[in-house]
Amino acid sequence: MFQRASDFYKKVGAVLANDGTSWTFIPPSAPHYGGLWEAGVKSVKHHLKRVVGEHTLTFEEFSTVLVEIQACLNSRPLGALSANVNDLRALTPSHFLNEGVSVLLPEDNCRKLPDNRLSRFLLLQRVRNNFWKRWSTEYLLHLQEREKWRDSSKNFAVGQLVLVKDDRYPLSKWPLGRVLEVHPGPDGLVRVVTIKTATSSLRRHVARLCPLALDEKVKKGSANSVRV
Repeated sequence: MFQRASDFYKKVGAVLANDGTSWTFIPPSAPHYGGLWEAGVKSVKHHLKRVVGEHTLTFEEFSTVLVEIQACLNSRPLGALSANVNDLRALTPSHFLNEGVSVLLPEDNCRKLPDNRLSRFLLLQRVRNNFWKRWSTEYLLHLQEREKWRDSSKNFAVGQLVLVKDDRYPLSKWPLGRVLEVHPGPDGLVRVVTIKTATSSLRRHVARLCPLALDEKVKKGSANSVRV
């Protein structure tokens, strides 16, 4: 088995060398050199440790949890797929891996059951669901970083694709909307906007909206200031 693995890696190395692929390695014991991707690994480890807790999982069970966590991470919206105001689709990591398809089993309502009454399958679902709740909350807070209350934060522009904070949505589902209109207050600052979702048009406070990570930068002075 190890000989086969060694032969395989030699073949892979030869193919990459012929294609001109160059390897760049970070220094040992210096994960901060990894930047954003290493920060993502750190976040997964942090929450995974807490949701698994003292449960003893088999290799297959732990692999199942990791695969489902991977699907959760790859479902996150990064930026708008197009500038069309009627297009509510967002680019996700899944688009690079499997054309945007991210399939997870429906969430079972097993939150109120004690651990000793759960089957192994339901236990794994609880671990996955708890991870999703913790990680998605952290991710939204990261997207919604704001300046201090006395400072103006980044503007929301008409036509911008935004993420709507809504706890009612199921696992790996991210409600998206386009900004249709901004509503300045008496002081000229925008705290409320009208957005178009897949089902309706809504008014939302800017505290319930998150800009996407790779969204186009709004030009300075092109829209009213936003303060929360």
